[in-house]
Amino acid sequence: MTRIGVTGHMDLTEQTAELVTRALQERLGQVGGELVGVSCLARGADSLFADAVLRAGGALEVVLPSRDYRRAKVKADHAEQFDRLLDAASRVRVMDFEHASGEAYVAANETVLGSVHELVAVWDGVLPAKEGGTADVVTQARQRGLPVHIIWPQGATRG
Repeated sequence: MTRIGVTGHMDLTEQTAELVTRALQERLGQVGGELVGVSCLARGADSLFADAVLRAGGALEVVLPSRDYRRAKVKADHAEQFDRLLDAASRVRVMDFEHASGEAYVAANETVLGSVHELVAVWDGVLPAKEGGTADVVTQARQRGLPVHIIWPQGATRG
């Protein structure tokens, strides 16, 4: 069984989302045997990855940063996708935080990294702007010796 986690940007343009979806499908199509994808289901890269895992026939595990994450952080235009993916998950873990916060996100990222064999990063290569962001998670994965597969297709932009 291959366990792959995801980190990535939330603010992808519509065109970038299409490019990233194709790249994720290609990457996951290269995985042999059973696939488990681990995602926090944030808008953008996390949700695109979760959809790609399910389309590839894999199992989806979700790590939610806090008990109030759905209510506090999932916007109306992302709610249908979030709820559909959460319902499709084979396992849901909720971090022991009442409210979504930087500390909760760091804990969720730590849980993802501690439970996978590889990290897929939908990342433009820009260095860390904040703790818990995409670049920070990539750095942590590399420090742990986890393989990191960067996805940022030609023509990709952030919105």
